[in-house]
Amino acid sequence: MKKFLLGSAIFLFSIFNAQKNEINYYIKNAPFKFGEMVLPTIPEKAYNIKDFGGIGNGKFLNTKAFETAISTINQNGGGKLIVPAGVWLTGPIELKSNINFHVEEGAIVQFSDDINQFPLRETSPGKIDVTPPIWGDNLHDVAFTGKGIFDGAGDAWRPVKKYKVDDFAWKNLLAKKGSVLSDDGKVWWPSLDAKEGEKLSKSITKKKDATIEDYKKLHHFLRPMMFTLSKVKNLLIDGPTFRNSPKFILNPRQITNLVIRNTNVYNPSWAQNGDGIDISASKNVIIYNTFVNAGDDGICMKSSGESKDGEAKLQNVIIAECTVNDAHGGFVIGSNTDGGMKNIYVTNCTFDGSDNGIRVKSNSGRGGEVSEIYIDNITLKNIKENAFIFDTSYADAPVGSTKESEDAQKTGDKIPFFHQFYISNVNCSETENAFMFLGLKEKLIQDLFFKNINIVKSNTDLKGDFFQNIVFENVKVNGQKDIKIPGKLKTAIQIK
Repeated sequence: MKKFLLGSAIFLFSIFNAQKNEINYYIKNAPFKFGEMVLPTIPEKAYNIKDFGGIGNGKFLNTKAFETAISTINQNGGGKLIVPAGVWLTGPIELKSNINFHVEEGAIVQFSDDINQFPLRETSPGKIDVTPPIWGDNLHDVAFTGKGIFDGAGDAWRPVKKYKVDDFAWKNLLAKKGSVLSDDGKVWWPSLDAKEGEKLSKSITKKKDATIEDYKKLHHFLRPMMFTLSKVKNLLIDGPTFRNSPKFILNPRQITNLVIRNTNVYNPSWAQNGDGIDISASKNVIIYNTFVNAGDDGICMKSSGESKDGEAKLQNVIIAECTVNDAHGGFVIGSNTDGGMKNIYVTNCTFDGSDNGIRVKSNSGRGGEVSEIYIDNITLKNIKENAFIFDTSYADAPVGSTKESEDAQKTGDKIPFFHQFYISNVNCSETENAFMFLGLKEKLIQDLFFKNINIVKSNTDLKGDFFQNIVFENVKVNGQKDIKIPGKLKTAIQIK
């Protein structure tokens, strides 16, 4: 059995205070060989968006100005695009290589609330989605820097569930022109088209020969991610605030060498599918000194698609000195894990007010092997549901699967396998349930090692089924090491 991480004493910290350690400290002390932090190499030559016809008055649409500026800088070999103080209204922005997109303090890049500014596009044969506010594919050496703000106008796209907001906020939603309620009155929709799109989505997305014309009926329902750069080598996000996304906020995909630091990521707690940071199928990732508030998962790891070389598609990840407040989970894995994950190190973080502290989830049809996960020196506060939850039956099979395909999945196709997790030095002030392990009989959750865990207040100690070899060393719930374990599960738990 591998040794536990022996981190320093648990401590409280604020993202606005000085960090305890620099990034290189965590690289050096990671429980796996990370290598060096690689940052983009971008020429220093500076360009100003005003020189390309940009006007930051909050009224002028700057889509063409950004397009011209980015193309010009790219064609000239790269440089820094400066966005000065002001409100820069725009449609979608496509990034190109060798560009540092620098938003100065006082600058707001405000994406339009007119959905028609974000056209439908076919990204691959048969795959149609809405053009994201910030996107780019097959790039190298890209940065987003400065203390400005990117605002995704997400409230123009998102539905809102009534139970998630107070009466005052609900009345304000009802007053918005063009909005409608669901038939049962429990969901607010920004438009009738968005509401009807939900009803039509299954039939249209299942249609093999569906065209963009078919998808126009779903345009307002198909909310885009806010930031979806993909297949990038050397990507840096350092300083800005990203807020108010139609769906996920930051969703970098297939990145090699990704650093997110000193960044604020914010969606309100009621933002439907409003994940904060979702890292997908990337290698050599650092998330450092970053604050997240989300309507869904806070900092989440995803990995989809079969690896050609058999290696995990998501690996070598360090998450340190971060804070997550509202979220479905503070640190999250899944639900897409079929590409495999390994070598993830989460340390010196605070998760305060999230539904779950550590949330690991997947299911048949989208599952894969997840192992070599190290979580150390974590403060959990005001956790509403579970301090720790591992769930391999998280949701139903993906839309479009048949009964036969679901049965096939349960016999070995994309079954999640969670094992070799090392979790130590965690203090939780309060939670509804301490530990939840929900495995599948086809593949048990196993080999999870917990050391120096103190859950001060919890209504329930442990729930679950289909797991084995869970080791508790110096684990206390409600001040007691004698964890209350249902009788049939006692053989699956070792208490030291």
